[in-house]
Amino acid sequence: MVHFGHANQLRQAKSMGHYLIVGVHSDEEIMRHKGPPVYNEQERYKMVRAIKWVDEIVENAPYITTLETLDQYDCDFCVHGNDITIDENGLDTYRYVKKANRYRECQRTEGVSTTDIVGRMLLMTKSHHQIDEEAIDEHLTKHTSEHAERISRDSTANSPYTGISRFLPTTKKIIQFADGKDPNPGDKIIYVDGSFDLFHVGHVDFLEKAKSYGDFLIVGLHSDSVVNRTQGSNYPIMNLHERVLSVLACKYVNEVIIGAPFKITKELLDHFKVDLVIHGKTSIMKDRDGSDPYLIPKQMGKFKKIDSGNLMSSSMIVDRIIKNAMQYTLRNLKKEHKELKIIRIK
Repeated sequence: MVHFGHANQLRQAKSMGHYLIVGVHSDEEIMRHKGPPVYNEQERYKMVRAIKWVDEIVENAPYITTLETLDQYDCDFCVHGNDITIDENGLDTYRYVKKANRYRECQRTEGVSTTDIVGRMLLMTKSHHQIDEEAIDEHLTKHTSEHAERISRDSTANSPYTGISRFLPTTKKIIQFADGKDPNPGDKIIYVDGSFDLFHVGHVDFLEKAKSYGDFLIVGLHSDSVVNRTQGSNYPIMNLHERVLSVLACKYVNEVIIGAPFKITKELLDHFKVDLVIHGKTSIMKDRDGSDPYLIPKQMGKFKKIDSGNLMSSSMIVDRIIKNAMQYTLRNLKKEHKELKIIRIK
């Protein structure tokens, strides 16, 4: 997966130099050394290109980084987080560049991991949820926690890199991700809103197209309670703070409204000087009182529906995880066992 933890690593890497080239592995390489990826290679290429700190990507980058690879792209050094990355044989994938002193390290983002996110998704199915809502919530909370623990731990120990932890948001982190720039005089300001849960290529294509209608793009992110009310089950998978960082990392986004109202008001449009409100092809859900949440911008002639051409949705990502649950469980266990072996040697 590509999440805000990866984006934060790229932000730190960019601060160490002037031009950031990111190597993205192919499906074949990931399958060989790690296990099945959640996003396919084309999706990952697009996702990484859309991260604001990335200048260039290398497709089908080798899993083991060599001096030849750095020289081929005129790179002075490579950067990785301070966690363990190993190949299919349990060896450090950066051993060659470390030996040549062309390796730099940045801090991994505490409290976020692909393992944890996958764990949240694995119990999204409601095929066995046919009792009252209170019992459903109790069952979901209990078993999501148990399953997340189970897929990341063995019976004796757990790796600090693959194990479960919780992201603790800070204002500093948000500032690091934000541009902090106001729109220029005369800029056409675009507003979009939604949950933007499990930030994916469908979101990237939508935001890119929305941005093309103006100069300054504002994204309104709905609160966790609003998303849960409108989408049900265990949504959102990512909480509000996690979704904020995911969206802020996208190069098409200029500003994010945290906990934006579900119903767009004239006050919001006036305050942010919004010229156009854009919505995708998904159906518009009515507000609690049965009203259209986009009624005001429609009445003001400031509403437009667009088609990004990408049908990807958060529920499709969840479906992928559920269909391949056993593969992801085994992948995480194997990865953790390799990490623990290296930790014990150290």
